[in-house]
Amino acid sequence: MLRFYVALIFSKIAYLAIKILKNSGGTSFAGMLALKICPDFLKYCKKYSATKIAITGTNGKSTTSGILAHILEQENRIIHNVKGANMLTGIANVFALNLPCKKFDYAVLESDEAYLTKLYDFMPSDFLLVTNLFRDQLDRYGELETTAGFIKNAIDKANPLLFLNADDPLVANLGKDKEVFYYGFENVEFISDKHNSSSAAPSEVFKCICGEELKYSKRFFAQQGHYYCEKCGNSRPELTFKGNVKIYDDYSELSVDFDGKTYEFRVNLIGLYNAYNALSAVSSALFLGIDKNIIKDALLSYKSIFGRAEKRVINGHNALIQLIKNPTGASEVLKTVDLNSQILIAINDNYADGRDVSWLWDADFERLQNTVKPIIVSGIRAKDMAVRLKYAGVPTEKIIIEQDLKTAVEIASSSDKIEENLTILPTYTALLKLNKMKIRK
Repeated sequence: MLRFYVALIFSKIAYLAIKILKNSGGTSFAGMLALKICPDFLKYCKKYSATKIAITGTNGKSTTSGILAHILEQENRIIHNVKGANMLTGIANVFALNLPCKKFDYAVLESDEAYLTKLYDFMPSDFLLVTNLFRDQLDRYGELETTAGFIKNAIDKANPLLFLNADDPLVANLGKDKEVFYYGFENVEFISDKHNSSSAAPSEVFKCICGEELKYSKRFFAQQGHYYCEKCGNSRPELTFKGNVKIYDDYSELSVDFDGKTYEFRVNLIGLYNAYNALSAVSSALFLGIDKNIIKDALLSYKSIFGRAEKRVINGHNALIQLIKNPTGASEVLKTVDLNSQILIAINDNYADGRDVSWLWDADFERLQNTVKPIIVSGIRAKDMAVRLKYAGVPTEKIIIEQDLKTAVEIASSSDKIEENLTILPTYTALLKLNKMKIRK
């Protein structure tokens, strides 16, 4: 226990030094130091939170946990790794900076899929929400079955109450013989042509647990939808939370049927993928007994965390920043891109991004071939992105290569026409670099 308090003291001093020197965002270093001094640091943190909610999955972890945390904090004391640092060091970081002076009603913990089992070695959650499983960073996670295996091992270790996306067959399978609540969409309606559900991205074939190819009566995107197996009869499970959504240009109208009642909400986030994030967070909040009006008000006041449909002003221009990191996620983001805006794509291949950038060829960049303005590509793999755009049908004269991200941002925001909007699509480490830049408003 002495080492725990020593770790707290030194991690707080380290964080203060970081903020004074402005060397880092401070999302993980204090946690890394705390774990170095006291390897069981997170075990001692368990007693400081009444209810622990872990959120994992390939896409949507940060937004889902951000929405849920924002809802819960309206009337509760919560702790949350809000900046998306979701490995052990990031989770330890948020506890190190908030303990021991406070106790919390809820801990909302976003966890990397591969680190969930390690988290459960120290801090099992009472509740686990899984958003989806898409192909992502093959050099790190391997194929989808490997990622699902990581999560299943964690479930078997801690046996939390499960909250699963029934529309994703890979996620739904994690609930076999477990205590589970399922959420999903009954109907999805696109009111805006801009966010048309069609995609030119190649679709993967998903198989039932018996080995037969799954069929779909409704398919929303990727493997998500109403699926069934003609061979063994396995199908999408019965929903505890039935969602219906209308997708507009800049927001969605979400309704949720639960326990014999229908709840209506407005979600000020774009795209179907964010409607899924909102559905998972809202369903969780309803399950936890949060009043519908609190949820409604929290959704209206929620502000995106950096890079997840984040709105900023850059050099006088309204900018929308959306993280891209894998084929499915990128293709869904590309459906929402304003083709009249100035587009900047920044691709890195650092460890946190994934070294393998072959995913660029499976994302639907063909949607950009009719952009009004030239597209600026930046980052370590700017030239790879330029080649991808060329084969997507973007004329080479409309592709500008500028590997230095700061210079690329200056070029993208240089227009004297303030009414021109800016769209930035970065990978993770490019997003971090962008967030640290001193950008003129």
